[in-house]
Amino acid sequence: MSNMSGTAYDAIVVGVGGMGSAACYHLAQRGKRVLGIERFMIPHTMGSSHGLTRIIRLAYHESPAYVPLVRRAMTLWQELGDRFGEQLMFTTGSLDAGPDGGAFFAGSLAACREHDLPHEILTAAEINRRFPAFRLPTNHAGLYQPDGGFIASERAIVAHTSLARAAGATIHTGEQVFGWESHGDRVRVRTNRGTYEAGQLILSAGAWIADLVPALRREAVPERQVLGWFSTVDDRKFMPESMPVAILMVDEGPYFTLPIWGAPGLKLGLHRHQREHGHPDILSRVPTETDEALLRTCLARYMPDANGAVADLRTCLYTNTPDEHFILDRLPAASNVIVASPCSGHGYKFASVIGEILADLVVDGGSRFDLDMFSLLRFQQPNAAA
Repeated sequence: MSNMSGTAYDAIVVGVGGMGSAACYHLAQRGKRVLGIERFMIPHTMGSSHGLTRIIRLAYHESPAYVPLVRRAMTLWQELGDRFGEQLMFTTGSLDAGPDGGAFFAGSLAACREHDLPHEILTAAEINRRFPAFRLPTNHAGLYQPDGGFIASERAIVAHTSLARAAGATIHTGEQVFGWESHGDRVRVRTNRGTYEAGQLILSAGAWIADLVPALRREAVPERQVLGWFSTVDDRKFMPESMPVAILMVDEGPYFTLPIWGAPGLKLGLHRHQREHGHPDILSRVPTETDEALLRTCLARYMPDANGAVADLRTCLYTNTPDEHFILDRLPAASNVIVASPCSGHGYKFASVIGEILADLVVDGGSRFDLDMFSLLRFQQPNAAA
């Protein structure tokens, strides 16, 4: 076995994106010998975390169980920015809107009520008047929560990685992992450059997770997602101080949108887009006219003042589980291997707290958060090892 660094690590992290960079940071902060291995560069445009910004929101319609995690994530994002010397989290408020009385609206309201979150229920007329970026039909309503906003996603990966290195972490880029083996209390990772050994292994490879844990091929399905930035008639309506981040659960689909920041134009995406599935090395990263047309459908009806020229179109990847909840668990057949992926298109906001949880699992063997919702056992795969 060759170990290029000559070091036996406490933990190896495979995939230094949103989750992996945070894990490296928290482990290094605790004085652990950590090696992060990234196939591409840091940051890069092949995975799930690029595109400048990601929404963070407390009114969590997916399940109220996520709210304590978001709260802790917000604290950690603020601390990370303070330590890095750069603002990484921006508060705009969040809006969940759609036809009045839908299940999506009810889920957001349930999260607010269960966790005593400040919120307002607004009619379409009230939304359109307060936030002139939107033009919602009269039968629509929304829930506004003032604490939501967005994370500067690529800069946050840079921050986590830079501070991890400053605390002693070793981070390799341009290095591909071909396999791993667990033997007793040690794990070995084989790459195109050599073999490394550690006490524990964190697999946070995003859309490539099934290459490392083949038993997850049916439970971790990569999906092509397209983001667009569109020129507006009046940028002032679409700036962070004037427009909240928003999820529009409208007839045409579940769209998400963010204010102008870091690029010229409003940012917009269609959740699950065209539902194109495949291996991440095969899925096209080239946006098409069809991709653009799907986004313009929303703009034309609900945000017409942003239906201008395309400033940019970018493709990223979701990795979806059947229930769209995350996987955050040890492999039953290899207890020193932790899977920290996939995130089903809504996980980035949690990267800061998941990094902390991963460090807890490595150092303390457990977490103060209830992780049952993210267990591998829910897929009834007791032998989910590579």
